[in-house]
Amino acid sequence: MFKQIKNIDTAFQHIKRFSLMLIVACVLVSGFAIWKSFSMVQDSGKHIYILANGKALEAFSAERKDNVAVEGRDHIKMFHHWFFTLDPDQKVINAHIGNALNLADETARKSYENLKEAGYYNNIISANISQEIEVDSIQVDLDNYPYHFRCFATQKLIRSTSTVIRKLVTQGYLRNVSRSDDNPHGFLIQKWETVLNTDINTKSGANEPF
Repeated sequence: MFKQIKNIDTAFQHIKRFSLMLIVACVLVSGFAIWKSFSMVQDSGKHIYILANGKALEAFSAERKDNVAVEGRDHIKMFHHWFFTLDPDQKVINAHIGNALNLADETARKSYENLKEAGYYNNIISANISQEIEVDSIQVDLDNYPYHFRCFATQKLIRSTSTVIRKLVTQGYLRNVSRSDDNPHGFLIQKWETVLNTDINTKSGANEPF
């Protein structure tokens, strides 16, 4: 009788241990399944499909911080391109300056207004001057926010009789703003100023592009 009870108690202990192990295994399997599903959802969110020429091309999204340096430099480059690339046409000047001012704060607008009041743009039109710019390098300090930058560029003022080459150095700060069609990088240039703008060479006659 006692032996039978002991056997029943032993069997009960085995069943109890087996049940606990089964419960632990189920919890582990369920946890792994949930984690795996969450990871797959995150991975799927990183896939971007771009439609180009009727074909779906796969791209991958990245964190904002991974592209700050690249996007910041391109934002600065495009601002300087629009601000300093001018032709003797009022509509072209207005369009380019408008694009540039979408990328910067009131300091850029103030610089534009000062040049306008000084007759700079009227002189470009009346003298048939074309102005081009080539950005040589851009330094961006990503250790501190807003990000300080310095831009080194070469300007070319093309007249019918001569071409003037200028060295241009500007600086300012980048801060984050919302992206838009007019500001695709989501940056705004602030406290922008010209550090250096001096002639380095003058050549007679027409000159080749950069």
